Amino acid sequence: MTGLSISGLALFAAALAVAAFSPGPGIAAIIARVLGRGRTGAFAFTAGMAIGDIVWLTLAVLGLAVVAQTFHEVFALIKYAGAAYLLFIAWKMWKAPAAAPDIAPLVERESQFRLFLAGLAVCMGNPKTMVFYLALLPSILDITKIDGLAFLELTTVTLMVVGCVFAFYVLVALRARRLITSSKAVKMVNRTSSVVMAGAAIAIASR
Repeated sequence: MTGLSISGLALFAAALAVAAFSPGPGIAAIIARVLGRGRTGAFAFTAGMAIGDIVWLTLAVLGLAVVAQTFHEVFALIKYAGAAYLLFIAWKMWKAPAAAPDIAPLVERESQFRLFLAGLAVCMGNPKTMVFYLALLPSILDITKIDGLAFLELTTVTLMVVGCVFAFYVLVALRARRLITSSKAVKMVNRTSSVVMAGAAIAIASR
């Protein structure tokens, strides 16, 4: 068993944290969803995005950048499916009741599995994520020297880093949502979140 050095893992974690924290369609989708729906479904959605990061990490480690280009149509289908679902969520937010959270909380149930798949599709179609794993990762680590233990280490670090980043944005959005106390403000937030979510969908689909 060899694995990676502490310095190598630290460099990867730092680079991933910078990339994950930078605003993009994925972060916009998380914030818009939490502002519009609260914590409901946030875990399933962000879990799908985190697994998407692992998929891209695996593709990069296995040297499948060429395969990713070969099966461009498949990735395009995933991308458009994710964008379409984000647009559907945006429409639901736009039509959501304008009642204050403390008066009439939103009770509509959503499929956690569909939310997970939506998060996965968002990550798989996010150009920022693709660039990091398929283009930048090989410049950070020697992909040819990553063995089983090193891959396990990278997977663990990836889940920890993106999990912390996603949790941070969820908590920030939840804190902002608690400041909403009137029906008028709720309606404005719902519709603003809807527009942001639609913008994230368009950004993903157009890349």
